[in-house]
Amino acid sequence: MKSKTIKLGLVLSFIALMMSCKSNAQSDTEEKEHHQPPSIEEIFKMMDDNNDNKLAKEEVRGPLKRDFLKIDTDEDGFITKEELEKAPKPNHRRGPKQTHD
Repeated sequence: MKSKTIKLGLVLSFIALMMSCKSNAQSDTEEKEHHQPPSIEEIFKMMDDNNDNKLAKEEVRGPLKRDFLKIDTDEDGFITKEELEKAPKPNHRRGPKQTHD
């Protein structure tokens, strides 16, 4: 009897743990779907290492690094806030939301 009680407790604990993990994964996914891109001010706070109010190619990463030459319209080797404001916005293509049955 005692052995069955212990086994039942372990099984119930395992089920509770699995449900908790699934719930956390769903909330992480939902959080990412509603995440807004950073503002220009936030981008400069994160990337402008020397605080000169312009971004050199060595300071940027991600899409800014990839599209640096497109955004640096005056071709001076730096991205200013004005250039970033005028830059085309990245196209975040996401397929239709899929449901798991």
